[in-house]
Amino acid sequence: MRFITFQSPTRVGAGLIDGKHVLDLGLAYFRVFKRPFRFADVGDFLAQGALAQLPRLDRAKCFSDPKVILPRDGLILKAPIVRPPKIVCVGLNYRDHAEEQKAPIPERPLLFAKAANSVIGPDASIVLPAMSEKVDPEIELGVVIKDDCSRLSPQEAMDHVFGFTIILDVSARDCQYGDKQWYRGKSFRTFMPQGPLIVTPDELDCKALDLELRVNGEVRQKGTTANLIHGVPELVSYVSQVHDLEPGDLLATGTPAGVGVFRDPPVFLKPGDMLRATIQGIGTMENGVTADVGPRRH
Repeated sequence: MRFITFQSPTRVGAGLIDGKHVLDLGLAYFRVFKRPFRFADVGDFLAQGALAQLPRLDRAKCFSDPKVILPRDGLILKAPIVRPPKIVCVGLNYRDHAEEQKAPIPERPLLFAKAANSVIGPDASIVLPAMSEKVDPEIELGVVIKDDCSRLSPQEAMDHVFGFTIILDVSARDCQYGDKQWYRGKSFRTFMPQGPLIVTPDELDCKALDLELRVNGEVRQKGTTANLIHGVPELVSYVSQVHDLEPGDLLATGTPAGVGVFRDPPVFLKPGDMLRATIQGIGTMENGVTADVGPRRH
């Protein structure tokens, strides 16, 4: 299944996409279960425990009901998980990325966090902060957690994965390396593009997916999840030993080689750039780049 968060002319909600049509899950649940449902995004759908009721929907019947389906072309796609409870990222998780910076291969996952409100969706702009001149994007496979879970074994981990999405882990390298820790450099506004949808594991095997990031048409990164040092089950298990996981938590699994800071010469984002991130089986997400000219909020 393929889940989206959509904005129509009249509402924002969680949906299932099938070809040219989107099933509005809030309206469909109201029709079937006879009480009001509102899902602000896919994360809200998970947080409300609505996934457990999904098998009770006759999806073929719902997709033939004009009162609960919307034309795909008339919708704006938002980030599927607008405000994740947690964003947990993994550094140096592709062998070629470790090699390009002459770093040792990590024996265990190197975890760091990004601010939950750094998320933006497809077609939204990455805003270059005034305090950085070295902003650098990285394409990553994103893993969305399905339910409350803790202390999982790798064998149990995939039972708690809701699906996969595309993530851009954007970094202000001068802030990241200047601080000697990563939170600020990774957490500026708009530094977590996510989307365009979430694909569930029954439709997508994450073991060997091609990833590609283009900037202004030029290929910057190209890799495959077959080269992950620590695979998805191991990562989910490892993070679950640290703290409890919740519905809608987002795990960024690392990036392949080709990031701008390690190129010769280094290359960073500038206003007007256009990013195109593609992961096999999920699709493509595009994001432009603008300078920070927004007003201060008090």
